[in-house]
Amino acid sequence: MPTQPRFVILEDHPLVREALAERLASHLGGVEIVYSGQSVDDALPALADAGADCIILDLDLADGRTPVANVTVLAESGVPILIVSALGDPPAIRASLMAGASGFVSKQAATEELIEAVTVTLRGEPYTSPEVAAALLSSSRTSIPLSEQERRAMVLYASGLKMRTVARHMGVTEGTAQEYIKRVRAKYQLAGTPVPTKTDMYRMARSEGLVP
Repeated sequence: MPTQPRFVILEDHPLVREALAERLASHLGGVEIVYSGQSVDDALPALADAGADCIILDLDLADGRTPVANVTVLAESGVPILIVSALGDPPAIRASLMAGASGFVSKQAATEELIEAVTVTLRGEPYTSPEVAAALLSSSRTSIPLSEQERRAMVLYASGLKMRTVARHMGVTEGTAQEYIKRVRAKYQLAGTPVPTKTDMYRMARSEGLVP
């Protein structure tokens, strides 16, 4: 990593973007902002050209895309993603983490917590505050017992990803990802709540609090 860490800041409010950049520069001894704006499509070429050490992403960019869709396309770059957002909805956070984000910190967090989260993310480690972790844990139970891999496959697939993309993000073959989805469907079928289509699975995942 270069002396000055490189950042992409994806946030739709200019004042918030400026404040984030100032905080990072002040506490990290100088930074390079590779891209600062609200367009994932514009950020991707900058990432490809200059690279980055951390992507700071707001979950609500008002771009018509779901948080999972934005996390998924950014995760393809291999750069760690730290969500810094006022959107504290556990399903949205959980789905984004499952899609490839490294961590989450609230916009209401103190500067010290933000810098800690950024520092941890720059080391390639996951970061989620104890409060957020507790909220995710308390709302992560489903009416049907699913394994962690089955739950993750359900979230990614129900969020609209194609099976090969689900498999890539889970680090498994497409056949294995398909098997996880088959197991999910079989378990819900057995419980009398079949989810034969992707739309049905999305509705079920939403009712279970797994996706926003």
